Amino acid sequence: MRSPSEIKRVIEGRLRSYLSRDRTGIRREVLRLFVKTKAITIAELVAILQKQFTVTFHAIASMVGIIASRIGILRATRNPDGVNSYELKEKYVDIVTRIVSSA
Repeated sequence: MRSPSEIKRVIEGRLRSYLSRDRTGIRREVLRLFVKTKAITIAELVAILQKQFTVTFHAIASMVGIIASRIGILRATRNPDGVNSYELKEKYVDIVTRIVSSA
């Protein structure tokens, strides 16, 4: 079983690898929004990102799905209307903040 510090190192490596393929800055901006907001839906993310980037709902939903499942830093909760809301897990806020603010 991995120690908490080892898990954080693995998460940081996955996050750096994910961001290394970010040609437009959208991935970095999505992570910044997760750091800034407590919880946010895909529709809210799309509305904010469309001010700066050309994005589609499906592209952002896919991006959030990868961040949630492969990297493992997001928590999803479903509201009574059936809409998923995503938030950054508290134990990873410091790592994400450090990584998105560098470079």
